[in-house]
Amino acid sequence: MKNILLIILLVSSYSISAQNNSELKKHFEAYYEQMKAQGDVQGIINSLTHLNVISPSKTRQDTLAYIYMSEGKYIQALNTIGIDANPSDSDMAVEVKALSLKSINQPERAFPHFEEMFKRNPNANTAYELAELSLTLNKFEEATTHINYGITHVTNDMNRAFYETQKPYQVSLKAAFLYLKGLVKFNENKTTNIDVAVAIFDQALAIAPNFNLAKISKDALLAQKNQNEKKN
Repeated sequence: MKNILLIILLVSSYSISAQNNSELKKHFEAYYEQMKAQGDVQGIINSLTHLNVISPSKTRQDTLAYIYMSEGKYIQALNTIGIDANPSDSDMAVEVKALSLKSINQPERAFPHFEEMFKRNPNANTAYELAELSLTLNKFEEATTHINYGITHVTNDMNRAFYETQKPYQVSLKAAFLYLKGLVKFNENKTTNIDVAVAIFDQALAIAPNFNLAKISKDALLAQKNQNEKKN
């Protein structure tokens, strides 16, 4: 008799718990929709977190990580979905891992995720990311491969933002690729390739005269060339 009563109590407890979870899920789903309507990002984060606890969902988890990333909370984004490459990752998860790891200055860990992004959807913007990371990692051949792809596939409406000045600005993505090409050429041989790199920077500046970073790099190389000539 005691065993029967215990079973009844356990079943009743489970039923109440399931009902409570169902009600909580409905509540936070409604809360989530309301926070979206109000544009309340923190409310969206809170509601998705609660929903993931009540009813775990890979899609919601990826969405939560993406929102964290969009808000500049890269560590939180990575803590939500991890940093390891996984073939079953959604496109969103791969993007979050790639961009978040790059943003916290982890280029080696970011690189394979950008490669996966490019594998799934080859395009000039991802090629730029791979070229830039390759240059950072001193992988000049890989950088050149991605630069050549980008220059071939870039379109006139594609731009790249730069933030080294007080006021951010945009230049043609083709000019940005040429800038990377100049950097790669210089780094391949910092003694003999100055003139070649300067000529490539000039190509970038011809497309985007406002390209401050290209101008700074060109001036720095010319100053280095003059200094070398004085020593000789």
